[in-house]
Amino acid sequence: MEKLPKCPMCGSEYTYEDRNLFICPECAHEWTGAETNALETENVVKDVNGNILNEGDSVAIIKDLKVKGSSSVLKIGTKVKNIRLVDGDHNIDCQIDGFGAMKLKSEFVKKI
Repeated sequence: MEKLPKCPMCGSEYTYEDRNLFICPECAHEWTGAETNALETENVVKDVNGNILNEGDSVAIIKDLKVKGSSSVLKIGTKVKNIRLVDGDHNIDCQIDGFGAMKLKSEFVKKI
């Protein structure tokens, strides 16, 4: 079975193809295959507010996050400097003072 791309507007997995267009049933966004190829080659990471994140940016954590394998918690408002963008589910690689090296999801940070 062919894997269809996720919707570039809302991220929905339930897209379908109608002739030469991809259509999202959740937000009704329509786009062509050429636009999909351009979006897939470009690794765009956005924060919770939709701002594009770049290498070296500073971000703040927007909610308390439990640290896996530890009883520690990253508190809301913790500032993270000099982020690195990586591929994968946790798309931010960073160094947090007092915690060390961490991987974060961009949906839990906002750009400062």
